[in-house]
Amino acid sequence: MKLSKNIILNSDSYKYSMFNQYPANTEHVFSYIESRGGEWDSTVFFGLQAYIKEYLCHPITQEDIDIAEEIITAHGEPFYRAGWEYILKEHKGYLPVVIKAAPEGCIIPTKNVLATIENTDPKCFWLTTFLETSLLRAIWYPTTVATNSFQAKLIILKYLEKNGDPSLIDFKLHDFGARGVSSLESAGLGGAAHLINFMGTDTISALLIAREYYNAGIAGFSIPAMEHSTVTSWGKEQEADAYRNMIQKNAKKGGLIACVSDSYDIYKACEMWGTTLKNTVLESGATLVVRPDSGNPSEVVVNCLRILDKHFGHTVNNKGFRVLNNVRVIQGDGINHTSIRSILFCMDLAGYSADNVAFGQGGALLQQVNRDTMQFAMKCSSIGIRHGSTLVWHDVYKSPVTDPGKKSKAGRVTLHKTVGGGYYSGAEDWNTPILREVYKDGKLLVDMTFEEVRKNARE
Repeated sequence: MKLSKNIILNSDSYKYSMFNQYPANTEHVFSYIESRGGEWDSTVFFGLQAYIKEYLCHPITQEDIDIAEEIITAHGEPFYRAGWEYILKEHKGYLPVVIKAAPEGCIIPTKNVLATIENTDPKCFWLTTFLETSLLRAIWYPTTVATNSFQAKLIILKYLEKNGDPSLIDFKLHDFGARGVSSLESAGLGGAAHLINFMGTDTISALLIAREYYNAGIAGFSIPAMEHSTVTSWGKEQEADAYRNMIQKNAKKGGLIACVSDSYDIYKACEMWGTTLKNTVLESGATLVVRPDSGNPSEVVVNCLRILDKHFGHTVNNKGFRVLNNVRVIQGDGINHTSIRSILFCMDLAGYSADNVAFGQGGALLQQVNRDTMQFAMKCSSIGIRHGSTLVWHDVYKSPVTDPGKKSKAGRVTLHKTVGGGYYSGAEDWNTPILREVYKDGKLLVDMTFEEVRKNARE
């Protein structure tokens, strides 16, 4: 096994000394994960199932223990060999914990419990918080990306409902982020999180994550597209030839084809598309998607639409807004929530439907988020201590006087749903909690499909 797959080595250094730090006779440790607030007021929960399948459904081995001890002791930390060998012997290497979680894809207000974890073997009480590092990371990143993408969807949908066709929403935000993230795994997890809300992506690893961990078919789609090198390699004087070659070689009747057009002068290129290359576009039967890639996005998009409108013409939809014939624009530079809102506002002001534009987003979609974006935390909230023949549960919480926002929940907390469909967090014995067991003692108990995740995010 690769060292990176060894769950014993998937933690913070200080966690290795925690097995002997709890009160005497501790038998159970209960922790929960939540978004304490942050940039948005709700989260799109996602990513836990991928983590469980990748890291918890495979038993640890003696080799894992031996190499972990070698590394951790050399690193300067104590290593609890007896604890890990107990898991190997008594549980056949599977981690004796139970994880409960909300159904993935659900849109849940912040400050609510999203998942809980507790040891199932009293001798492994230390395991709950040992797993914090990997478990919290497995949830906060894809959940934050899914939420980021969802918030963009709300902005675009608002304008489609005002001046266009809302049924087009699935392909309005395209993932350009594969090259801009910190790792292949981030690209896959973040890219799959985006595909909960949209169906356009250039991140192949996102398709693989959705397929491998969420039983998806093909979760996202793309179209043939040019990049600057395939334009500029023809030379400035042959720019039209580069575009013509692209259309002739890759355009299909009824399909879409994207051509980055600002390698030199975006406005001259739009004129070229509408004059020199117009018949080539029309004869292909495809819809041309012109891509600006520099300048002020709001100004450039509207200017491009005006030039293309002059040459290709438009129809007026039933909401009184113009929809161009045969051509669209995709803006993939400088895209974030602010610029999306600004572009759509300026288009609306100029009388152009949101149907005319799509967006490509890279770093701002998959990389420009962190754990503090939604203030994610995993905290111990209850501990079970043996007093003779009785197991007594004690509330555990933090309440720093210097930051009330970091006050944590106390007790065996869970997530509940109101009669009206809202969510609230409270004790396990209040009503019927909606958190369900998704993992226990080495077994995946719920295996969601990607379509089920998507459906939850659309309800």
